[in-house]
Amino acid sequence: MSAAAQDQQVNRRAFAILFGVSAATALGNTGMLSVLPAIGRQIGIPDAMVAAIFSLSALLWAISSPFWAKRSDVRGRKPLILLGLGGFCVSMTLCAFVVSAGLHQLLPPMVVFVLFLLARALFGLFGSAANPATQAYLADRTRREERTQAMATLAGAFGLGTVVGPLLAPLFVLPVVGLAGPMFAFAGLAAVMMWIVRRGLDESTPPPTAGEPQPRGRLAFPSLRRGDSLWRDPRLAPFLLFGFLVATCQTAQTQTLGFLIIDKLGVEPVKAQGFITLAMAAGAVAGLLAQWGLIRMFSMGPRELMRWGVAVAALGNVVVAFAPDYAAVAIGYAVSSLGYGFARPGFTAGASLSVGAKDQAGAAGAIAAINGLNVVVAPLFVLLYEAVGWAPFVLNALILAAMLAYALRQAVLRKVSDAEATEEAAIAGLERGDEGGV
Repeated sequence: MSAAAQDQQVNRRAFAILFGVSAATALGNTGMLSVLPAIGRQIGIPDAMVAAIFSLSALLWAISSPFWAKRSDVRGRKPLILLGLGGFCVSMTLCAFVVSAGLHQLLPPMVVFVLFLLARALFGLFGSAANPATQAYLADRTRREERTQAMATLAGAFGLGTVVGPLLAPLFVLPVVGLAGPMFAFAGLAAVMMWIVRRGLDESTPPPTAGEPQPRGRLAFPSLRRGDSLWRDPRLAPFLLFGFLVATCQTAQTQTLGFLIIDKLGVEPVKAQGFITLAMAAGAVAGLLAQWGLIRMFSMGPRELMRWGVAVAALGNVVVAFAPDYAAVAIGYAVSSLGYGFARPGFTAGASLSVGAKDQAGAAGAIAAINGLNVVVAPLFVLLYEAVGWAPFVLNALILAAMLAYALRQAVLRKVSDAEATEEAAIAGLERGDEGGV
């Protein structure tokens, strides 16, 4: 076998492993998200506090992701991928034990909540190392002309995980472990992926800064300094505002969905789990239809994606708000997910196209931050749901309608499609995985 053929075979194997890492993480996160409402109701944790379990982890994710990305330049990509998988595995295992203790009434609900919050926070702190290292590993080993397609395919692993995770979760709701079963299973999957990465992922290329002297002293999370100016940069700020509010609406709707379905059906939380699974899977498929099919089919650029995205998502929220039965809830959620599947890649691509090459890393970091920080706001929407069932979805629709008006009138958002439509469609197909897995 020639050297070129050997390199190609190694690259294919490496990409398959990276795809598996991304899919396993997304699968575990969305699978866990699908069983959380039933867990909270069965243990007796208030709905808003169940939604808050992701909040501390999301905050740590937003803070630590840039730090781990920088460390991967020093230590190499593979060690950081292993660290991220290890954080995911340990966090998911601890969450499973805490939930199991709560389900067997070994701990009071509030103690379960605190321990669950802290166990999940380990993923935000350490699990966030895998995502930037995975993307950097791929970027190190692809030519510029290959990179967009490779990154788009890797991003598809997150989408695949969001479909498969909720479908697999009910299969592991077994006797003795009950609703904690899916978490044990996802932790086991992460352990298998760690073994595969350790044995099968080659890293012969030195990290970009491996030969450079590193500053001594305490380890510090990077201050934003130059990034701070990007948040105020008139080229980027409109996309960050638009993106934060759209991501907040999606996360709020997803985290409220399970409670709504349980209440619509009027059955025990465990019996409602299959219906929650089907609705979440339908939403994930709709999002994939947008990102994998319609965006490229119609060569939609960021301007069109943002406008159509928020309009369709607003319509879906109205359907969910006034749905008379479960079927209408599931249809409305799928329509909303189709809209988010347009809007989120739209503002991601628009932000990338709005700045030059030297600011790409800063723009990507800012987008990653809003993709994590929006999860902190979700418990407020669940509190609103507890007060008035239709209110959070109507509020979502109003916010999304306001974003449609903003996208139509704001000068930067109106001009973003000055680039070639084909280039925009390719970039818009890329979507970063966020902490919440939604």
